[in-house]
Parts: sequence; structure tokens; C-alpha cells
Amino acid sequence: MKEKLLQYIWQFQYFNKNELTTTEGDLLQIIHQGNFNTNQGADFFEAKIKTGNTTWAGNIELHIKSSDWNLHNHSADKNYSNIILHVVWQHDKEINVAGNNLPTLELQNRVSKLLLNKYEALMNATSFIPCENLVYTINDLTLSGWKQRLLAERLEAKSAMIFSFLNQNNFHWEETFWWLIAKNFGVKVNSEAFEKMARSLSVSLLAKHKNQIHQLEALLFGQAGLLENDFTEDYPKMLQKEYRFYKKKYKLEQPQVQLFSLRMRPANFPTVRLAQLAMLISNSTHLFSKVKESVSVSGVQKLLNVTANDYWHYHYVFDETSAFRKKRLGEQMINNILINTIVPVLFAYGLHHNEQQYKDKAIAWLEETSPEKNVITKGFEALKFSNKNSFDSQAYIQLKNEYCNNKRCLECSIGNSLLKG
Repeated sequence: MKEKLLQYIWQFQYFNKNELTTTEGDLLQIIHQGNFNTNQGADFFEAKIKTGNTTWAGNIELHIKSSDWNLHNHSADKNYSNIILHVVWQHDKEINVAGNNLPTLELQNRVSKLLLNKYEALMNATSFIPCENLVYTINDLTLSGWKQRLLAERLEAKSAMIFSFLNQNNFHWEETFWWLIAKNFGVKVNSEAFEKMARSLSVSLLAKHKNQIHQLEALLFGQAGLLENDFTEDYPKMLQKEYRFYKKKYKLEQPQVQLFSLRMRPANFPTVRLAQLAMLISNSTHLFSKVKESVSVSGVQKLLNVTANDYWHYHYVFDETSAFRKKRLGEQMINNILINTIVPVLFAYGLHHNEQQYKDKAIAWLEETSPEKNVITKGFEALKFSNKNSFDSQAYIQLKNEYCNNKRCLECSIGNSLLKG
């Protein structure tokens, strides 16, 4: 028996309540089991019970064994001064508090063996998800409601990170959006470097050069440390000259970053992504404001549909020509930016300003965006989970990473449904 399981059993009252008595033989009635406490103090607050003819209101503490009360030195802790019932799995010792035995309820003979066996099976499972062999029994209503909660959790967690960014720049939403979208353009391997580059170039500075794509590229490539070589082609030489001028003019401090392209698809090379990012800046002023004002996800996708300038049609890196190919930001990358930057920032904006319309729009855009395809979503698809859009895929990623991988079955609606079924 684990304490988390005991708390779960008590919270949902999954035990035989017929003819309840305390360990001293007093009749016991549970009027209200209390509210689960995740902070310091008793496990359940504001409970109400009846022993004999007396009704008691107060807190309830749970332990695997009665003797754990003394082991944890609760008698000396004022947070445990209003305990009306001690719920234990195994009663191995009478606990005396202020001269009286603490009313105790033992549960080990009152809990279904089937529930215990199911829990043990979930905890010992080594499959993709612990409930892999039982999940087919879950009804659509349970799964639908749980996916909504999972998505909300995921967006709230991302919002917390966004708020930390906002706290660093006096809640400048456009600046924060610039940092985050640049981070996203760096894809996973170069995200940190792209973010540092973005932080070194304010949106107000970039706005001064939005009509000159080569100046924007000079600033982005230069601050990313990609204009330090001795080039042979005219274009990178020109960018280098521009960068040196503006670096001195604006007293720019070049961040220490390292960019990677090894074993990376050429379309994701940092040079290509920076060139596309420069074009996005060139095409848009007050980008986050445009996102907020957009009425449809297709409008945002159109905003992101940029192509790097002509030089990059024949290059993936400086000084090395390649076959003609327009370096257009592809549908997959556009959707990636929508899912991982635009939707979370829009949701965070609605959360911060208490404006439901922005949170609703963020969720609606996920429902209109193609689903992600990765190891996690493919795993759920193999189990016959529907993966129709990014709402689904984001919920599955949250479920797998935060619940299944950590065996948090007791906190999962699917796990709850299976255990009580």
C-alpha cells in the first residue's frame, strides 16, 4: 500500500462503509470525507464525522500504519491539532493525543482486492502507457472531458513560462512574442541560441530596418555569430559590412551562442531559418497585434507563409551554391509555430487580461490545425485514439509526459475510471 493510493481511496470513498466502527468499537458515520490538502498539514480539511451521538468537524490524517503518527511527530505539530479521525491501512498502535486515544479507522479489510490488483498492474506496467491493455474500455465522454483538462493544463504551464518572460521586459507583449517566435524558429537544437539572439535585438530596433531585408539579415546573422568568416561571395561580404556598421552604431553586444547543423535537414539549417525569420520581420509590423486581431487560423498561417530572399534560392549556407529551391516556410513549420508559440501566447494574453475570447480563439485554432505526428501521437493512434487535430495531439503529449510516464494514474481521469470500474 502507498500513501497516495490510500489518499485516493479515502477521497473517493472506495471502501466498504457498511457498519463502520473505530478501532475501539465506536460506531462511525462519514458525513463528509473532507477536502484534499496539497499543502502542509492534515491530508483532508473541513471533514465531518459522527461517532456515537456526537458530530465532529475538523481534519483527517491518513497513514499506512497508526504508528506513523508518532514516527512523523505529529503530536508536537500545531498543524495537526484539530484531527477528528486517523485513517490507516493497518492499525498497529493506539495513538494518545492530549490524554485520549485518537479515533482511528482501519481500511485494509474494507477495500476491494480487484481495485488493489488493478493499481498494482498499472504501477508495474512497462508498456507505452500503463493502462494499455484496459484503455479500450474507456467511454468517449470520459476521454473527451479529460482531453479538455489536459489541454488546459498544458496551455497554463506554457503560460507560466511566458509570464516569466514578460516579467523580464515590463510586460512588453510584442517583445516577448519576438523572443518566443525566434526561439521557435531555432527548432529544438538551436532554440536557446535563437532566443539569445532575439533578446539582443529589440523589436523597436528591428522596426527601423523592416523595409531593408539585407539590413535585417545583417543584424540577425551578425548577432548569431554567422558573419565572422572571410567570405568569397559578395552577398555575405555586404551583410558583414552592414553588420559591423550597425553593431558600432547601436553599440550592440553580441551574445555568446553556438549554432548546430550537423545531421540536420538542410531546410532546418540555422542560416535558412534566420533568413526566413528576417523576411517575417520585414513583412510584418506589430506581429503580435496582428495575431490578436486575426479572426481565423488561416489568416495567421498566411502571415507566416514567408520565403527567404533570392540569395537563399541557391544557398543553404554562405559561400556554397546549391540547386535552385525557394526557401519557403513549409506547412509543417508554420503549424509548429502556431502550436508552440502563437496559441500559447494568445492563451496567456487572455489569461492575464481575463479575456475569455482570446483563450477560446487559441483553443479553436488548435482544433483547426493539423495534428502533430511524433512518437507519442503515433503511440496513441496505435491504441485507436483519435488524433484529428492539434487539440488532440497536444492533449496526448501532456497525458504521456506528465501522467503516464510518471505513473500518475490516480490523478488521471482514465486511471480513475479503470480503478473504480
